[in-house]
This record gives sequence, C-alpha cells and structure tokens, in this order.
Amino acid sequence: MSDHIIRGMAANNQVRFFAGTTRDIVETARSIHNTSPVATAALGRLLTAGALMGAQCKNESDVLTLQIQCNGPIGGLTVTADAHSRVKGYVNNPNVILHANDKGKLDVAKALDLGVLSVIKDIGLKEPYVGQTQLVSGEIAEDLTYYFATSEQIPTSVALGVLMEKGNTVKQAGGFIIQLMPFASDELIDVLEKRLNEFSSITSLLDAGKTPLDIIKDVFEGYDVVVTDELPTEWHCNCSKERYYNAVLSLGKKEEKTKNQVMASVGDNIRKMYELLSGSMDIVLEWNEGGHFNEPDIRTAKAFEHILSK
Repeated sequence: MSDHIIRGMAANNQVRFFAGTTRDIVETARSIHNTSPVATAALGRLLTAGALMGAQCKNESDVLTLQIQCNGPIGGLTVTADAHSRVKGYVNNPNVILHANDKGKLDVAKALDLGVLSVIKDIGLKEPYVGQTQLVSGEIAEDLTYYFATSEQIPTSVALGVLMEKGNTVKQAGGFIIQLMPFASDELIDVLEKRLNEFSSITSLLDAGKTPLDIIKDVFEGYDVVVTDELPTEWHCNCSKERYYNAVLSLGKKEEKTKNQVMASVGDNIRKMYELLSGSMDIVLEWNEGGHFNEPDIRTAKAFEHILSK
C-alpha cells in the first residue's frame, strides 16, 4: 500500500477527518538519517503529523513547520510540510538508544521528556503564525491533541504510530486527525469518546491489512463517511548546495541600546555583516521587540521555518 492521505467528512458533516499511511516516508527518513529505533519512531510520528496537517492547508504556497524542543536525549525534532503533504525532517540526536517502556514499546516519551511543541504556519501573511504548547506526554499524538485544543480551540483526536521490524526497518506507519465541527451533537461526541478510548494502535490495524479508509469507517461505524479526496504523500527534500546559502539574522531592538559598550556594538556589526553577505546569500535581517533573550524559542522557530521553506 503506497503512502497516501484521505480527507473527508463524517456523521452528516459533524466531523472532518484526515487519515493516511506513511511507511515509505518514515523508512526514507530512517535510511537518510540512520536513526535508531526510538528516534525513527519519534521522527516518524512527527512526519506523519506533518503530512496530515499539510493536507489541511488551504493555499498552494502554504508551508507548515512542526518543531519540538525538549530536554530528553533526542534533543529535538523538526518537520516541514507543504500543501501537497510532501514532508521532510530531521532529529537532533539520531543515535539515541533507550530501553523499552513498561508496555514493551519504544519509549518516545522518555526520549523527548519535557519540552515545547511549536507549530509555525506560513500562509502568506506578513508574519507566520506561531502556536506553542508544552509537551503534555512526549508521545507526540497527545501533544498535538493538546495543541489543537488550546491553540486552535478545535476538539481533536490525533493518532500516530510507527511499527519497526526486528532489523530496524519500518514495517508500518500512519495516523489520523479527527476534528469535531462546532455543531457536533453531544450524542456523537459521547460515541466517539468511547470508541477512541477503546481504539487499538493505528499500526496494528495497518499491519492487519486495513487501509486508512477502513480505519475511519471502523471509527464511524453506523455513520456516513464521505471521502472528498485522496492525495499522495511523500518525502520531498528540495535541499541543494544553493539552499545552504540562506541565513536569518534575528536580534532584539534593545540589544544595541545597552550601557555595555561591547553589547551596544552588536547593531552596527550585524548591519555590516548583512551588507557583506547580501550579495552572495539569501539573507534576512529582522529586529524584534525586547532584548537578546526575548522569546528565543519563537525566533528560532521562525528562522527554521524561513530556511526550511526555501
């Protein structure tokens, strides 16, 4: 079964869904980055989420970046997706090795530990939208469920999974995003809560031969399911030698106003650097409110989004 995503509506348009299988994408990432099993599982989940959320984009030029900064041994992850559900990504520490968790599964939560999930959407506005939430479990699917509820105020269920072979190749990968419309009935909500609480892992169902559509029909048994379209999803890296010549210079407006003479020179020095590099690089110079330590996570995420979207 080739990688693809379906999207549509269910239960008389009370719910919208996105579901897909992403085995080839995750195996490509594993091969390129030579990731350990737990790193493959973590990156694979975030790549799958990126592909599903890319399918939510409304404009052809939209770019979505998912970034996790964390204290765990994996260090962090970054994934970028476009409106065609083409994705790419990397993990800071691809070699992390951990014992299995209490359930005998790859311990992605321990690999991430505490951290922040950032969702950056470049939708053609002057500034990209940046939403951030704390990691609530480190399992990624639950963290994205929390993100949708708190940052976008959309009741959402997210399922993500990666199943590994004994030889450290990817056997199955996939996921779904199910979102309630504002007019969803209490009866439907109760039914879905019960079914999703009893839901087995997405990869076990894929491994049993079920398609993303089969899984969605199981979740909405007794309700209508309308697939509006199906689209391919793939690993797509548009990196090149030329793309390495991109840079973002991001400073706080207060940095050059300090009484410290060394720190006060940073503004003029950065402007000179910008002038020197502008002729040979695609470089952006931006001034932000505050000083050097003002919102470093958001500024870093925006820089990643700019460079990775090129």
